[in-house]
Amino acid sequence: MSVGILGTKLGMTQIFDDAGAAIPVTVIQAGPCTVTQVKTKQTDGYSAIQIGYGEVKPKALNKPLLGHLAKSSAPAVRHLREYHIDNSSEYALGQQIKADIFSTGQIVDVSGTSIGRGFAGNQKRNNFGRGPMSHGSKNHREPGSIGAGTTPGRVYPGKRMAGRLGGKSVTIRKLTVVRVDPERNLLLIKGAIPGKPGALVSIIPAKQVG
Repeated sequence: MSVGILGTKLGMTQIFDDAGAAIPVTVIQAGPCTVTQVKTKQTDGYSAIQIGYGEVKPKALNKPLLGHLAKSSAPAVRHLREYHIDNSSEYALGQQIKADIFSTGQIVDVSGTSIGRGFAGNQKRNNFGRGPMSHGSKNHREPGSIGAGTTPGRVYPGKRMAGRLGGKSVTIRKLTVVRVDPERNLLLIKGAIPGKPGALVSIIPAKQVG
């Protein structure tokens, strides 16, 4: 895994390329993030760095976490995330990671928490079709039969039924960075990403296959 960055989804808009074509983009406030811990194979058994994002008042955190952040002279931050890298010695405690680690045209993976939809039925959750809508039909939005008869006399595990929809960790892979604004730490990424405006997202360079 490469070093990524934490950010906040601000919303979606569109920009126009040189040919005049509209490109839908998601605007992300990417960082700045502070390196709060450097892990090496000698001390921790693996190589990684931990970064912090989302400055808050110190009273919002407990004393153990404040003591951990004080080692890197980092401000009180809400979110901590660890990224495995090959050589963590390239980074130092307190170092700032900003949006300029990405470049225009770069392919990235974006992770976030999808919008929670609450308890949803089969049509909304699993894209099922509806039943007859004529008078007398009592199967408009019901799931229908869920069992396989006397044998096996039970419902198979994994049956698609009604339940909680959304609110899960989702990763959208191979998205393109359309524009980078290093002065305001903004990333414009083509397409939609998980979560609603204000949600926490993690952006990392996509793995190169082949």
